[in-house]
Amino acid sequence: MKLKYYILLLLLFCTSAIFAQGIKFTSSVSKTEVGTTEQFEVSFTINSNGEKFVPPNFNGFLVVSGPNVSQSMTVINGASSSSMAYSYDLVAVKEGTYTIGPATIVVNGKQLSTSPIKIKVVKGASAAQANAARQQQQQQQQQVQGKGIVAGHSKDINRDLFIRADVNKTSAYIGEQLTLSYRLYTRVALVGSELEKMSDQNGFYSQEIKSLNNPNAVQWRIETIKGIKYNVTEIKQNILFPERAGNITIDPMIMDFIVRETVPSADPFDNFFGGGSYNDVKYKIKSSPVVIHVKPLPESGKPASFSGAVGRFSISASVDKTSLKANEPLNYKITLKGKGNLKLLKPMAPEFPLDFDKYDPKVTDTITDDANGESGTRVYTYLLIPRHGGKFNIDPIKFSYYDLAAGKYVSQQTKGFTINVAKGATENNVTSIGADKQDVKLLNKDIRYIKTDGSDIRKDDEGFYGSGLYYFLLLLGPLAFAGALVFGKVYEMNNSDVVKVKSRKAGKIAAKHLASAKAQLTANNKPVFYENVFKGLYGYLSDKLNIAAADLNREKIATELKARQLDEPTINELLETLDLCDMARFAPVSGISEQEVFEKAKNMINNIEDKI
Repeated sequence: MKLKYYILLLLLFCTSAIFAQGIKFTSSVSKTEVGTTEQFEVSFTINSNGEKFVPPNFNGFLVVSGPNVSQSMTVINGASSSSMAYSYDLVAVKEGTYTIGPATIVVNGKQLSTSPIKIKVVKGASAAQANAARQQQQQQQQQVQGKGIVAGHSKDINRDLFIRADVNKTSAYIGEQLTLSYRLYTRVALVGSELEKMSDQNGFYSQEIKSLNNPNAVQWRIETIKGIKYNVTEIKQNILFPERAGNITIDPMIMDFIVRETVPSADPFDNFFGGGSYNDVKYKIKSSPVVIHVKPLPESGKPASFSGAVGRFSISASVDKTSLKANEPLNYKITLKGKGNLKLLKPMAPEFPLDFDKYDPKVTDTITDDANGESGTRVYTYLLIPRHGGKFNIDPIKFSYYDLAAGKYVSQQTKGFTINVAKGATENNVTSIGADKQDVKLLNKDIRYIKTDGSDIRKDDEGFYGSGLYYFLLLLGPLAFAGALVFGKVYEMNNSDVVKVKSRKAGKIAAKHLASAKAQLTANNKPVFYENVFKGLYGYLSDKLNIAAADLNREKIATELKARQLDEPTINELLETLDLCDMARFAPVSGISEQEVFEKAKNMINNIEDKI
């Protein structure tokens, strides 16, 4: 029994491993060790076509460009395969080790993830070194010959390899669906291909036909044009819906193909027996532009209920019940079926009774996109909740579309419904609000309704409300605001005069210089001591007298102090101290100690502050 169990587990493991080998979603990086300011590329590649690609967070890197999306198709011995790549150009900003997390993508409803990548960022090279390395790399690329890929010329290949853009019709109405097909015609050996630029389809709503995304669905056929046989396959198909009238041009599609070309050998025997070498040559091929003449829809006979539907449709409506109680849910469905621009239809706008609460509709699409166009079903499901008992009517809905085959507008109408609502248990406690809301899961349990009788509102005489503290805190806010307003005005007045502010703060700035001088005196650093005293006095006088430091000299100082009625002995003592400090910065002085100089400077600043 155990042996069978182990065999079953082994078979399941092997089956899952084989399935996992089918579709691969991988990540790669051009360098795992880069320098700061150095640009490198990280790519996320899948060997199929996916949707909902989500890149990782590139923390620690600057994104220079991306996502750069490319698709490639490879044909080897008649077997085709395709892949899709999302690449980003990044620049490292700071040294360290960083991890680029996994990217995710959805393929056939299953989410796939890449493995994380570790990048080591080191100190970057100089600009000269980077330029030299870049030039060397370009020289190496130019030297690729023999079996390498070399540049080709499209004019030499257009007869044997070309892309044709075919549209099922070149004249259409606004909203009419068209089918655009890109076909590849070749008579040469293709080694690889890559999509460089998809055509711009401005002026159209475009929907890609998904069946061509499967590499196994690519089929080759032989087609003869002017007596020449070509291998032909569909590259891409899109359904287009014109959105405006006029002549709209579909730009060319550009692809790069690698063609294997035989190089004749100098030995005739090699050529006879199929020998010799070959080159893989890269060619750039593009399709011709296509012009579509788009006509406006006729105004004659256009009904008021027409909202842009073009094709052939049918509409119906249904309810899941016609009898229920108040506050019970009711589901109302509108179903649209047909062929045409289903995905471009505007939302329905049915009118419901005012006593019904209406929630945003849930839209369910079952739509197929193929070479014949877009067809299927769209269902709008409305959740309705009647709030009161009674008998209510849901009116019919009118819907109109333009029938291309008949060449006229067609109007349809759903049936109406009569809904009988019995009185509910909680009807008296509910007030209908009639606005659009999200789905309600538990009515009257996770939503508390507004009370209308006020029976539970009361005042507690012994509580905080109405107390002295309550009114004090109520007045505290306005009083604090008024105080802040007065303080701001006073502060603004005191600081509006820049000259007075500098004069007022001159003493504090000088005190900082003198404090620094005191520290240098303690450290017995005499030159720096005298320099700090000199700067303290000069800086103080510059701010106090409102004279720029560059214009400050002995004569200017004496003149300004006399104008402010400072006595002559104090002025002379100040000038002597300035001369002494200026001289002591460059040569030793005698006859006076540093402590005495410090005290004199401090006393002079105090005397000036008291007298001016």
